[in-house]
Amino acid sequence: MRTRPPTASTPRRSPAPSGSGASDGPADRGPRHAHRAAPTGASPDSPTPARTHATHLAARAARWSVRHRRLAIGGWILGVVLVTLLGSLIGTSTLGDDDYSVGEDGRAQSTLDAHGFTSPANENVLIQRPAQAASPEELLADPELRAALADVAARLDGTGEVTNLRAPIALPGAEANPGLVSTDRRSVMVTFEMRGDEDTATDRIDPVLAAVAAAADEHPGLLVEEVGEASADKALGDTIGKDFKRAELLAIPLTLGILLAVFGAVVAALVPVALALTAFVGALGVVAFTSRLLPTDETATSVMLLIGLAVGVDYALFYIRREREERAAGHSPQRALEIAADTSGHAVLVSGLTVAVSMAGLLLTGLSVFSGIAGGTVIVVLIAVLGSLTVLPAVLSWLGDRVELLRLPWHRRADARAAAASAPGADRKTTSTTSVAGTAGVDLTRSGLTGRLLRRPGIVAVVTGGLLILLAVPALGLRTVEPGMDDIPDDLPIMQTYDRVQAAFPGEQTAAVVVVSAADVRAPQAVGAIDALRERALASGMMYEPITTEISADGQVAKISIPIAGEGTDDASLRVLDTLRGEIIPSTIDPVSGMSADVTGWTAGSADFNAQLNGRTPLVIGFVLVLAFLLLLAAFRSAIVAAAAVALNLLSVAAAYGLLVVVFQHHWADGLLGYTSTGAITNWLPLMLFVILFGLSMDYQVFVLSRVREAYDSGLPMRDAVLVGVRRSAGVVTSAAVIMVAVFSIFATLSQVSMKQLGVGLGAAILLDATVIRVILMPAVLTLIGERAWRRRPAAAVDDDDDRGTAVPVPAGDRRPQLPAQAPAPAVPPAPAGHGPFSGMGDFPRHRQD
Repeated sequence: MRTRPPTASTPRRSPAPSGSGASDGPADRGPRHAHRAAPTGASPDSPTPARTHATHLAARAARWSVRHRRLAIGGWILGVVLVTLLGSLIGTSTLGDDDYSVGEDGRAQSTLDAHGFTSPANENVLIQRPAQAASPEELLADPELRAALADVAARLDGTGEVTNLRAPIALPGAEANPGLVSTDRRSVMVTFEMRGDEDTATDRIDPVLAAVAAAADEHPGLLVEEVGEASADKALGDTIGKDFKRAELLAIPLTLGILLAVFGAVVAALVPVALALTAFVGALGVVAFTSRLLPTDETATSVMLLIGLAVGVDYALFYIRREREERAAGHSPQRALEIAADTSGHAVLVSGLTVAVSMAGLLLTGLSVFSGIAGGTVIVVLIAVLGSLTVLPAVLSWLGDRVELLRLPWHRRADARAAAASAPGADRKTTSTTSVAGTAGVDLTRSGLTGRLLRRPGIVAVVTGGLLILLAVPALGLRTVEPGMDDIPDDLPIMQTYDRVQAAFPGEQTAAVVVVSAADVRAPQAVGAIDALRERALASGMMYEPITTEISADGQVAKISIPIAGEGTDDASLRVLDTLRGEIIPSTIDPVSGMSADVTGWTAGSADFNAQLNGRTPLVIGFVLVLAFLLLLAAFRSAIVAAAAVALNLLSVAAAYGLLVVVFQHHWADGLLGYTSTGAITNWLPLMLFVILFGLSMDYQVFVLSRVREAYDSGLPMRDAVLVGVRRSAGVVTSAAVIMVAVFSIFATLSQVSMKQLGVGLGAAILLDATVIRVILMPAVLTLIGERAWRRRPAAAVDDDDDRGTAVPVPAGDRRPQLPAQAPAPAVPPAPAGHGPFSGMGDFPRHRQD
């Protein structure tokens, strides 16, 4: 080991007064103890630099960044700029339509791709007259209707963007299809496909929509309107895109406003937001590289912003609040930052790793959409942690007390009142307690709500836990479905058109696609099997005309589109799929040697996605629980504390599930949230909620447990340590929870029902977690665990390591043990301005081990 010679910023070792318990000089105790002198300003409840700097990565990272703060700040900014520029140059690999397919649906899609089938965007133009005709023949004889059909077909053909134009009558450029006449004898339809790639059809749909709108103006006596994949994507994209932009624009100023209320200073409020946003921007650049292995999509980007903003702000909030708290307690700037690095920095590291592990569990689903989300969120969380441990301490050391610049008027008045109250000679009430190690800022004689609850921890744990279990019971009836058209607001014009088309032509928008493979699908046996399939489908009463068949150029694959009953993802459509896969195909296609068939389409894709998701969910949950337990075990060195933390998180998630079922599977909040209940939860939401909530809940869990452990290590009995830990963490946990709930609540105002479910689920769960669980249930559980949580270090070890000095007598009647108090620190002149990595703020002790 090497130590720097004593300087202005390093206390000189001098023999301690008799009985003080302070360290002897290095010559007396040997080089092994040469690093144990406490720096000026240390307090009894502050971590010992010798122990923390040698063991805590967070403290080491902070010490390095403070010494080299220009490098840390400049490197962070340069790194974000570089990865953003490089990422934009190479581009981000996005998920294609086939990447969302699994199981039989995936096999069918692969077969279609291998045999040259494209997936063009299908569009429909509904032409409907007010009165019902006596027969289909009379309907088609209507001159106004025929004129409208001819006009629509001509205008569509003239755009040059459509192909495979079909109409109920023969028209120039259009194929006749009698099945395009509705059984209601009021409606006919023109169908077509958009030319080119389906992924770009939305960008080219405007001339087609304009042509249909012009035809509608030309025939005011008829209803003429268009709906299809590209037109719906455009309408929904415009609406939902505006929703997300509004959410993103609201989230940042809302977060900043809450931080202003918390810190009372503009500079202090801007630092967490700046850290979170730069972490998010940098993560986007990194994702461009990782997307070669884990392609991503817009959903992943939205989740990255959501999680990145939440954890980035939370981590900075934890750090800054602790640093400000230590400064208010009278510590020097460098000592306050050192304590924040060792305590809140360590909590940030453990919490960030737990969030990353939770999100990484999504990779086990084997579903590309979840893999993209997992990759992006793990990256943004790790970058936020890196920034919190490096650039944040550097920024705080550079700002010093200037972080309080631009204070709000009411905070200035509050500070003035506090200063007057603490001034010498001020008239203030005295307490009967002596300052006890670990209780700074906490009056243990004032029980408060938490103190009164902890007098009966068993009753509190049973009652609170029972209420949360009762709230979780409805989750047993949780039902999931693929988000369909019912996920979209009913008041959108495109949705009203969809409903009219669905009523006039049932199943047209939810066709099942049977992909038949054979050596030659034109052979007599194959043709007979396909005809039998068609007949059985129509005879079922659940599948309808028009049934269309396309043959691949090599004659080896037939693509058969069959309109089916239901909305695509409801029970009716799933029954049709089961009939098709379980009865019709086995009795018509399978008996023919060399023939096989797979079913794809919206319903099949949803069912296969759900099947794989449900099969992999237990694996994901087990992975997250085990690794979270191991991380907490490594962080807190207590199996029972780690197990309790995991159990409480599970209870929090289960309660959120129950609340979702109550709100969204029934009609309890339809009017309040402006939606119509779909009777189910979006299929991807439960697993997504689990990993997000389990990770984010650890923010509060780790922070509160860290404070409890600090107080316990100072010598307090567990009940008092819990009381101190909860009270000292209450402000920052409440502030972080308010920010998260506010941001997540924005999503409850979006148009899509699935986004409302996400916002309500996350917001309610975080609120429950930060209030009921962290303030009531967790303190009760920790009190019940008591001394079994952590082993007490021997008194000799405490004296040897902490150099705390003589014991302070405890007032009569106080049953707390006598605890050591801080020995007076030797006077040390301040470091000259402009010297050391803090440039006038002093320096961390530079002792190190080689």
